[in-house]
Amino acid sequence: MFARLFAPTLEVSAHCDLPCGVYDPAQARYEAESIKAIIAKVADNDDPDFRTRAVLIKEERSNLVKHHLWVLWTDYFKAPHFEKYPQLHTLFNEATKLAGGGGGTKATFDAEKADQLIAKIDEIAEIFWETKKA
Repeated sequence: MFARLFAPTLEVSAHCDLPCGVYDPAQARYEAESIKAIIAKVADNDDPDFRTRAVLIKEERSNLVKHHLWVLWTDYFKAPHFEKYPQLHTLFNEATKLAGGGGGTKATFDAEKADQLIAKIDEIAEIFWETKKA
């Protein structure tokens, strides 16, 4: 009797953890744009307190970029996507490294790194939106 009471009555499936529409690479891009703006503002300001605050915010934004990319990489994209777009793993790896501390936006004030990060996010976004059409 208990087995019937607690047995599932309906089986459902989806290709992502939540209904589509909650994932969007724009979140990562928005944070990357913020990083680029912070880098520009720091270049024009010698105030040590401002610079310290900018470093903290830039590092936080870099971590958010990585978080948003990891969510897309691990939760949205599934095996069929990686089969159709074999460059996806490399794109995500390169993008998260560009947002990271090993020479990425978290560790530097290099505007070129921020531009490279935005370009990688845009490549990921292009593939993302192609998958949404299917």
